[in-house]
Amino acid sequence: MNPEIEYELMKNHANELRRAAAHHRRVREAEQGDRSERRSLFGKRRSS
Repeated sequence: MNPEIEYELMKNHANELRRAAAHHRRVREAEQGDRSERRSLFGKRRSS
C-alpha cells in the first residue's frame, strides 16, 4: 500500500479511537454523577 495513504489511515483511526475514548469517559463520568440520585430513587421504590 502507498505509505502516504497508510499514514493517513492510521492517523484517522487514531483520531476515531481518541474520540471514542473521550465519549466513553464522558458517559462514565455522567453515570458516576447520577449514581447517588439513582440509588435514592431505587431506595424509594423498595420502601414503598
